[in-house]
Amino acid sequence: MWGSSATFGYVSDIAGESGTRNRTRRAILGAAAEVLARDRTATLADIAKAAQVGRSTLHRYFPDRDVLVHAAVADSYLVIQQSIQDAAVDQGTALEAMRRLVAAIVDTGGRMLFLYGDSRVLEDFAARDGGSDAGEPGEGGESDTAPDSVSSMVVDLIRRGQSEGVFDPGLDVDWVQDVIWALVYTGCEAASRGTLPRHGVTTAVVRMLENGIREQ
Repeated sequence: MWGSSATFGYVSDIAGESGTRNRTRRAILGAAAEVLARDRTATLADIAKAAQVGRSTLHRYFPDRDVLVHAAVADSYLVIQQSIQDAAVDQGTALEAMRRLVAAIVDTGGRMLFLYGDSRVLEDFAARDGGSDAGEPGEGGESDTAPDSVSSMVVDLIRRGQSEGVFDPGLDVDWVQDVIWALVYTGCEAASRGTLPRHGVTTAVVRMLENGIREQ
């Protein structure tokens, strides 16, 4: 699932903070996701350095590594979801909206690599979160920050594209959604390895996607 109600209750608490404390917290969480995406063995000292805070400051927000990783997962879900909402995929033509969607997700590349680069990250998160299913972003779930789930927004876009005659109506909608996430992840991973320039990820993903799902 994209996220359980418990998950989004947690991230809503994060979003509700304000001022300096919120900025510091978000800086630490962002740094944690980026650093751990590159090196799963990174220490709290490594994360504190990347966030440009002292270790004592980091410990005031997150007393241990497990708490920090759990919060970074929840925050990464929130960041990805917000980026998709900001892409306004219900506006414009389906093809234009799909391109905005891809660009928005690619912009969260570090978060994507952190969440899905190691299956244990989500397994541990689900176990700590009381057994809730924290799987692929596009698999549904409820959110405290949007009336529709991320899955619904993406699925609606795909169906709209099929009805407009832009996307192949013979392709299964859920499968197309899985392909979108897989291509974005692969593109971000290639950029992190240096085999694809970061500025070229969106173009490469869109080209692959359109060549595969557009109505011929």
